[in-house]
Amino acid sequence: MPTTEPVEASRRSRPRRWLAAVVVGAAGLAAAGALLAALAFALVYVNLPPIDALADYRPRIPLRVWTADNVLIGEFGEERRDFVRIEDVPPVVKLAVLAAEDDRFYQHSGVDYAGLARAAVANVLAGRRGQGGSTITMQVARNFFLSSERSYLRKLYEIALAYKIEATLPKDRILEIYLNQIFLGQRAYGFGAAARIYFGKKIGDLTVAEAAMLAGLPVAPSAYNPAVNPRRAKVRQQYVLGRMRQLGFIDQAQYETALAEELKPRTALAATEPTTGARLRGSADFAAEMARQLMFEVFREETYSRGLNVYTTLIAAEQQAAYSALRTQVLDYDRRYGYRGPEAFVDFTGDAAAREQRIEDALVEAIDSPGLVPAVVLEATPEKAVAVVTGGERLTIEGDGLRFAARALNAKAQPAQRIVPGAVIRLTRLSKGGWEIAQLPQVEALFVAANAADGAVRALVGGFDYNLNKFNHVTQGWRQPGSSFKPFIYSAALEQGFTPSTVVNDAPIYVDPALTGGQLWEPKNFEGKNEGPMRLRQALAKSKNLVSIRVLQTIGPENGQQWATRFGFDPDKHPPYLTLALGAGAVTAWQMLAGYSVFANGGHRVSPYLITRVADANGKVLMEAPAPAPLDEANRAIPARNAWLMDSLLRDVTRYGTAARASATLKRADLAGKTGTTNDSHDAWFAGYGGGIVGVAWMGFDQPRPLGQRETGGGLALPIWIGYMQTALKGRPEEAHPMPEGLVVVGNETYFEEFPPGRGIASVGVAEEAASPAPTDAAASDEKKPLPASKQVF
Repeated sequence: MPTTEPVEASRRSRPRRWLAAVVVGAAGLAAAGALLAALAFALVYVNLPPIDALADYRPRIPLRVWTADNVLIGEFGEERRDFVRIEDVPPVVKLAVLAAEDDRFYQHSGVDYAGLARAAVANVLAGRRGQGGSTITMQVARNFFLSSERSYLRKLYEIALAYKIEATLPKDRILEIYLNQIFLGQRAYGFGAAARIYFGKKIGDLTVAEAAMLAGLPVAPSAYNPAVNPRRAKVRQQYVLGRMRQLGFIDQAQYETALAEELKPRTALAATEPTTGARLRGSADFAAEMARQLMFEVFREETYSRGLNVYTTLIAAEQQAAYSALRTQVLDYDRRYGYRGPEAFVDFTGDAAAREQRIEDALVEAIDSPGLVPAVVLEATPEKAVAVVTGGERLTIEGDGLRFAARALNAKAQPAQRIVPGAVIRLTRLSKGGWEIAQLPQVEALFVAANAADGAVRALVGGFDYNLNKFNHVTQGWRQPGSSFKPFIYSAALEQGFTPSTVVNDAPIYVDPALTGGQLWEPKNFEGKNEGPMRLRQALAKSKNLVSIRVLQTIGPENGQQWATRFGFDPDKHPPYLTLALGAGAVTAWQMLAGYSVFANGGHRVSPYLITRVADANGKVLMEAPAPAPLDEANRAIPARNAWLMDSLLRDVTRYGTAARASATLKRADLAGKTGTTNDSHDAWFAGYGGGIVGVAWMGFDQPRPLGQRETGGGLALPIWIGYMQTALKGRPEEAHPMPEGLVVVGNETYFEEFPPGRGIASVGVAEEAASPAPTDAAASDEKKPLPASKQVF
């Protein structure tokens, strides 16, 4: 009987042979694959770009503009970056980043294969390429040399570059580059800039909780932006804190403290808080923009990446005081004329998701303005309103917070003015807590101040809000100066024989069209009253229009026009007509600043300037402003005695005249200046000085229209000036100018020595009491009626 054992043995050995064949085949394929991978890697490696950009890392650093006392007021460039050397990065930030991105950074050689394996498994399970498993070194390679495309070939290049970078640079240098280069949202590149932008802090001052929140941003800056998506950001922060605890980077107590810490990233609501720290947020935007324009003229496109630092003459505390005073006065004026209604309306129809998206879009489109938070109304009744702001926070407005807009909450309000669900409104904080409905003002204003001796600008606010209106009213706005121009006419008159004691008749007059450059003119005083004969000193203090016209008529409009050029005014902007006496020409606030400086510094022309020096990122000075010209005879504008006597006249304006509020509030004897209000109150001015500082304030509408029937420069512009000077004059001694040569004192008055009483012009228009014929137009009767007594015809 034949045996079956060999057959059985053969059958049993077949699976083994197949298994061996499979193993050998797999090994061969693996070897071939490895060989091919090695070959591909080699080909990729030899074709890698040079990494000189990393070895000589020069980050794109924006243009920065600073005050004279080193406070940041402006930053220009696509990438906002504060370069921080690795030794200056606090351990908590390093550890948070390592926990979030690459905890084995100091152990691997550029590639963490365990991390790559985890990412590959996750991608297979998800059925898509989601995770990349990139180390910090790989991210540096990608950010500098590769596109954002997700492909296996790009990953291979990323790995190869990581090895090359690790072979060239030490670990700390690689981490330093990463911490300064990575994009973290809000145009912030690097953790130094992110600390400042999100939390208003230097990187060294971050808490564990704040460091963890920033460390969670690189994976998806938009999704985890704490200013826009606070809930998502909190979840991501908790993950980072958990990793830090798991890795032993922080202990349990630190972990629990960080979890419980309430974070306050800068959001729309943060803009309502007072400005603190080493930056003036928004208060000096106009000055910063002036600096940017000047730098671009010199450095062109390099302006925004070379790391230029522009140092201005501004004083941070004074700049903030000017900004606050201007905004307060503008908002106070705006409130007097009532609530105008919502800015826009959001469509609340459709499903909840669509409505939420439209609300978010409306809040994004609303222009930011400090202290005036955009909000969309969700509920509105005469007793209560509920509104949502950026970030999703809901605010309840009730009680005093509704008073300003009470009529708009009434069911009888006009549709365009009524506050209903969907209305886009503004909210501001109440001093006693809570929120109040507010609105963006339509009126504009400016303020600028400088040293009288050299023209160094100490504060400059070109408008209510740069975000709302980028027109710089200080340098670009040509407006009628009104009565604030009168001192330049009075200065000219002193040279022609007028004295502070000259008596001029404050009586009605008619002015022939040939003398006005237009039509028949019957000017009036602002208050509509006439006081008869009065001394020149009193007339300027009370801003008497009819006196100023008689003065200019006496010296001649051409003389007034030419004398004004000594103060820096353009003659073509001030035609030689009698209307010049009332400031009917056109000036900029910059010119008024220079003009009033002449009275303040003893008669010398100074040119206002803003920039002292420009340095590169390493501190090397590239440009420097020349030293201001000395106050000597070479730059004299008017005689010293003229300036001294005008200063005396202008001080009376602030003592008992139209600007008496200045001395009453500031309690100083060295204040001087002049109010100005144009026809129909289109422009309101105050220009003045004290303690060696000159300041100019203005308020008006960009498209000229009346500010209000009784609105004046003393009521609108002067409070801005006072608000600034309350800060600027602290600790500054009062100025007492010694009397120059060429003056004599007779009784209680001062005169030019050649024009003492009896030799100068004693009076104007006082003896002309007889009636005079009034001019008529061509259609009028030939019979001319006599004018009332004291009415004069020119």
